[in-house]
Amino acid sequence: MTRLAIIGAGLMGEDHARIVANDLPGATLQVVCDMDIARARRVADACGSKDVSSDPEATLARADVDAVIVASPDFTHAPLSKACIALRKPVLSEKPLSQSPAECLEVMAAEQEAGRRFVQLGFMRRFDKSYAEMREALTSGKIGRALMMHNFHRNVETPAADFTGAMAITNSAPHEFDVVRYVLATEFTAISAQQPKRSDARVAPVFMVLETADNQLVTIEVNNNAAYGYDVRAELVGEAGSIALNNVAYTRTDMKLASSTRYDSDWRGRYHEAYVQQNRTFLRFVETGKFPLIGSDCWDGYCAAIVAEAGAKALATGLKQPVTTIAKPALYAAKEELAA
Repeated sequence: MTRLAIIGAGLMGEDHARIVANDLPGATLQVVCDMDIARARRVADACGSKDVSSDPEATLARADVDAVIVASPDFTHAPLSKACIALRKPVLSEKPLSQSPAECLEVMAAEQEAGRRFVQLGFMRRFDKSYAEMREALTSGKIGRALMMHNFHRNVETPAADFTGAMAITNSAPHEFDVVRYVLATEFTAISAQQPKRSDARVAPVFMVLETADNQLVTIEVNNNAAYGYDVRAELVGEAGSIALNNVAYTRTDMKLASSTRYDSDWRGRYHEAYVQQNRTFLRFVETGKFPLIGSDCWDGYCAAIVAEAGAKALATGLKQPVTTIAKPALYAAKEELAA
């Protein structure tokens, strides 16, 4: 039985705790750690955790913890990942690995020194069935060579009053940056970014155009004040056809001469099954030591940070920016696929 610790008992940490408790046979929730010990206790009691803590470093070092899920604030992801590597304990870290490419490189250096990958990054859209079918349509040749991919990512409202257009690129868009790289199996080479003007003080949508190494175009709209609901869509256009994501709606209401479906208020319902599949894959990684082909690693986290940094600069300057990465280290050049 694999003994897991969860660092962070907020929204995402609680969801991870529920998945461990309800959907991961072969795993037990050993400890929930949060700076707010009362919150940690509430999540632990609800999900059957054996213990709670308010000290993340001490939690990582416990002999009765085999692996870790990091769902604490963004700035803690890289330091806690490095601590797990030093302890030789696998870690599933929520994205981003870091918003700083330099800090991502530090985590990568720690893994390279250790001689293997320990960090799986929580870009869960790779495990969503719709993106999997989109990738298969491309790799099977069904829609021919990819020409363009259109994406939009809409939320009801910004999560904080001080949210900015640059943060739409660095905080929201990395999910698109990663899943587009995964679906197209290529890298970005350039990015431009613009915003329309709203009639109020709210953050306007950010619209990005990216170029790939395979001469494809990718558009990404991030609208954090869409008002009507949480809505993510994508269309992959090939030379022989196209494939698009459908909005997930389990019911439709017909009344008063109208038909309607509902939108979720946030991402958790839409991607719950993807989170479950991601966490099951992480558990198999812990058990076997083989990094999953479909999973995101530190290289993927670094690439997302590089694209986001270039995108924020493009938005600030109004000029297209190159996307330039280091040469891919050998450790990340090949991934071992685990059985489903």
